[in-house]
Amino acid sequence: MSTPSRAIMLFGTEERPAESRTLRAGPLSVVLEDGNLRTIRWHGTEAIRAVSYLVRDENWGTYAPAIEGLSVEEEAARFAVSYRGTCKASSGTVLRFEAKITGEASGRLVFDVSAVPDADFSTNRTGFNILHPIVGVAGRPAMVEHTDGTVEHSEFPLLIDPAQPFMAMRRITHELAPSVTASVLMEGDTFEMEDQRNWTDASYKTYVRPLALPWPYTLPAGETVRQTITITLEGVPESSGRNGVGPVQVRLGEDTGAIHPSVGLVVTPEETAATLAALSHLKALGPRHLILSFDPLQGHGQAALDGFRQLLDAYPVPATLELTLPAKRTPADELAEAARMVEAAGLRLDAVSVSPAPDLKSTPPGSRWPECPPLDEIYRTGRAHFPGVRLGGGMFSYFTELNRKRVPAEFLDFVTHSTAPIVHAADDESVMQTLEALPFNTQSVRAIFGDKPYRIGPSTIGMRHNPYGAALATSDGKVRKTMMSNDPRQRGLFAGAWNVGYAAATLSARLEALTLGALTGPFGVVEGEGVRPAFHALKAIAALSGLPARALEIGENAVVAGLATGSTLVLANLRPEPVDLRVQGLDGFMRVDETVWNAVSSSAELPRESGSDHISLGAYGVAICSVR
Repeated sequence: MSTPSRAIMLFGTEERPAESRTLRAGPLSVVLEDGNLRTIRWHGTEAIRAVSYLVRDENWGTYAPAIEGLSVEEEAARFAVSYRGTCKASSGTVLRFEAKITGEASGRLVFDVSAVPDADFSTNRTGFNILHPIVGVAGRPAMVEHTDGTVEHSEFPLLIDPAQPFMAMRRITHELAPSVTASVLMEGDTFEMEDQRNWTDASYKTYVRPLALPWPYTLPAGETVRQTITITLEGVPESSGRNGVGPVQVRLGEDTGAIHPSVGLVVTPEETAATLAALSHLKALGPRHLILSFDPLQGHGQAALDGFRQLLDAYPVPATLELTLPAKRTPADELAEAARMVEAAGLRLDAVSVSPAPDLKSTPPGSRWPECPPLDEIYRTGRAHFPGVRLGGGMFSYFTELNRKRVPAEFLDFVTHSTAPIVHAADDESVMQTLEALPFNTQSVRAIFGDKPYRIGPSTIGMRHNPYGAALATSDGKVRKTMMSNDPRQRGLFAGAWNVGYAAATLSARLEALTLGALTGPFGVVEGEGVRPAFHALKAIAALSGLPARALEIGENAVVAGLATGSTLVLANLRPEPVDLRVQGLDGFMRVDETVWNAVSSSAELPRESGSDHISLGAYGVAICSVR
C-alpha cells in the first residue's frame, strides 16, 4: 500500500494552506496571511483576533482576491505592508483595491483600503471585518462610540446575542488586562457588530453595512470606496501571554456526574445503498443511533423509507426520522402522508424530529420572516400522527436559526440543532477555533430551554445546506472553501481531531445525543474499501456513549482536547505540529496519526503501544488510551 503525501494525510488535499508571516514592531505582533491580519498581540496577549478586507458575492461566498505587488518592510519599531488586490465576479466585473498596513511599537496599527470596480459590482458585503476573541472577552466591559458621537458603556454578550449587540459603531474599546486596552476606530462606512458565536466562529465580528439595508447591493462603476481601521493598544500587562514549555500534562479526576451522550451518524436516502454496502464498517464503528434524513422537496418518497427499513433491519439501533415538511399544504396533510409512508415501509422509529422547509433558510435581524405554518400547530399535529415515539424540533440548520426563532419547546420531547464551521472562514485555524465557541452555544441553549433534553447534529466540517444564500458553493473536494459540502479535511487526520474536540467541547451541555457525520458520502468516514482517520475517532467516541464522564485536566495553551470514562481516555492534538503528552497513569494506547497511516486507513484494530507516561502525538493525531 502506497503512503500518500503528508498534506493528504493531514488535510485530504494537496492544496497548500495560505502562507503566513509574523510581523513585529516592539511589543506589537501580527500574522499577515493572504493580505489580511490575524492574531494581533500586544505584549504576547491576543488583543484582536483578525482584521480582514473581504469581498462577498450574492450567496455570501467570499472571493479569494488575486494579490499583486506585495511589499513588506520590517524594522525593530515599525512594519509596513502594501499590495494590490483583484476580485473578478462571475459576470466578468472586476473590483480592484489597494491596501496599506502600518504597525508601530507604540501600539498603533492602521489598515487602509481603497477599492474601485470597473463596472457596477454586485456584492452582499465589501469591506472590513474586525474580529474580537471570545475567551476572556465574553461578558467583559466594552465602550462603544457611535456614529452620532454618543458613547455607550456596555459589555460583550456572555450568552449569544441573536441580533447585533452594537449598532452604528465608530469605535470600540475593551480591556485586555488591568490598565491594558485595545481601541478600534472604524472609518469609511457604518459598522455594526454581530455575535459570530451564532455560527460557532470564535469571535465577535464588527463589519460594514448594516444588515437592515438591502443585499445584494451595487458598488457603482468607477467610484472609489475607502475604509480605514486604526487600532490603538495601550498599557503593559503584568505578565505576557502563555508560553507552553515541555510536555502537555494530562491528569484524570473523579466522575463528574455527567454521562457521555449517545453518539451516532446521519444517513440520507442518497447514501442508504452505500451504507448498506459498507455494513461491516458500520458495525465496526458502532454508532449508538442513526438519524434518517427525509425531505420530500429533495425527491424523497416511499423508496427512501423502504431503504431506511432495510438498513435498520441490518443494523438495529434507535433511529430518528429527520422530517422536513414542504409547507406546501397543511401540516395535517403533510404529516399524515409521512406517517402513512412510514407505516407502509414498516419503519421502526424511536423519535421523529420535524421542521418546516421555510426554517431551512435564515432570516437576518430586521428582515421579514417567510410564510410558515405555526410551530405549535406542527408539533401538536406531529404528536397526533406519530404516537408512541418521541417528538423533537428546533432547527435542522444551525444554532443561529434556533437562536433567532426560539421554538415552543413545551410541545417537544427534545430540542435540536446542528453546526458547521465553514460559514465565514475555511482556513484550518479558523475551523479548529470554532471548538472554542461550542460551550457558549450550549450554554445559550440551556439558558433558553432549561433542562429540556438536548441533541446536536448532524454536525460536520462540510455544510449540508446553505441557509444564507441560494445554494452551497460548488467544489471538487480539493480546496478549502466556505459554504460547501465536500470539504477535503473530512478525509484527513484533521477531521478526526476536530470530532474529538467537538465531543469534548459539548460534554458540559449534558446532551442526550450527538451526531457527527455519516458513514459514506461527503460527510463520511469510509473511503472505498478502507476508512478515513475520523472513523477511528468516532469509533472511540461512540464507545463512550452512556458511560459516566471523568474530570480531565489538560495543560495550558489549549492544543489538546480530551474525553474520559473509567479507564479509557481519548485525546486529540488540535494543532498542525506534533505535541508531547504526559498522561498520568498511562497503561497503553493506540494512535491515529501519520506515523501509522497504513493501519489508520484500515478498519482493523489499531496496534497497541505501551511504555511510560509519555506520548508523542503527530499533527492532528488522536490517542485512544488505557489508564490505570
